[in-house]
Amino acid sequence: MKKWDNNQLYQLIKTQFLETIREPSVLFWGIGFPILISIGLGLAFTRSSNTQFHVNVVTSDTHFINSFIAPYSVKNIHDQAVTYSWSVSDSTLGNTTYIFRESSWKDAIVALKRGEANLILTDSAGTPYFHFDPHDTQAQLLYMKLSALFRHPVVKINDKQSHIQPLTLKGVRYIDFLIPGLIALGILNALMWGISYNIIERRSQKLLRRMVATPMRKSNFLMAIIFVRIVMNIIEAGILFLFAWLFFGITIQGNIGALFLLFFAGNIAFAGIAVLLSSRTEKTEIGTGWINAITMPMMILSGIFFSYHNFPDWSIGFIKLLPLTVLTDGIRSIFNEGASWLQIIFPSFLLSALGVICFLLGLKRFKWF
Repeated sequence: MKKWDNNQLYQLIKTQFLETIREPSVLFWGIGFPILISIGLGLAFTRSSNTQFHVNVVTSDTHFINSFIAPYSVKNIHDQAVTYSWSVSDSTLGNTTYIFRESSWKDAIVALKRGEANLILTDSAGTPYFHFDPHDTQAQLLYMKLSALFRHPVVKINDKQSHIQPLTLKGVRYIDFLIPGLIALGILNALMWGISYNIIERRSQKLLRRMVATPMRKSNFLMAIIFVRIVMNIIEAGILFLFAWLFFGITIQGNIGALFLLFFAGNIAFAGIAVLLSSRTEKTEIGTGWINAITMPMMILSGIFFSYHNFPDWSIGFIKLLPLTVLTDGIRSIFNEGASWLQIIFPSFLLSALGVICFLLGLKRFKWF
């Protein structure tokens, strides 16, 4: 042990690790926050309970409501507001409840703007008219459901004659899409903020000036920070996966060894970028701006919370080249598609090469003060 006590790199790693784990905020944002995101989005997009739509009805003719809505609905009066609840049962696709609220046109527009209504319904001579944003897919779905319901309000869906076969395979749920993205995002944020901001803050507070007075090698100092952050990333990703496995049944369908290889390659890539970014920056305000400039576009474009194929076709090629996209796509392919070593070697090599090049450039440019 005495030999290790005199080892500079060991002492730096020990110091960095103790500084990291004694900060409650670091543990919350690294471990607690991703779990909270997975709970919220997982429950929102994986539940199989009732779907509820809200419709504002604007009409001066009570005959329309009495003919189309009232016979099949339950009328409720609350605070002088009249609503009609129409429930349609379907064991295949889940039950649907339509909430119709009588209102003026002005109130209906306000409700639509606030997200309190999905669609506005009016009538002319007993014919229903639907008003909604044509780019809102939820409103489009509601329109198709309502128009079919008004044509045949008493027709019940016969499950035995239904040709719908719901897909419940693991890997096709939104939570299966989300968890690999959160793991990749955790690596990005932990390294960019845990390394870059840490170094820039110490430089701005003149702490690095004190360190240079000791016989400390720049490479040892940087590798100690990187090593501790990678260890913390392993712990954070492991806890997130354990939670997702216990609560949502997430599994790894591909090669676990390939997952570790890609995981370390992603850590190397963003650690190298973080070192390069912080190699000469002196002010935390400038450093925060640079970190956000790098992380925010990738968080939006790289398909963490939704598919990047929603962006224009001309941008897809560029998006696929982003380091976070490469890492996220690789982790998803292992989790959900059963990817093997051969499919992971090339993206792992690209990420590792990017990280090593950035680290060497950052090491060469690095200044203590």
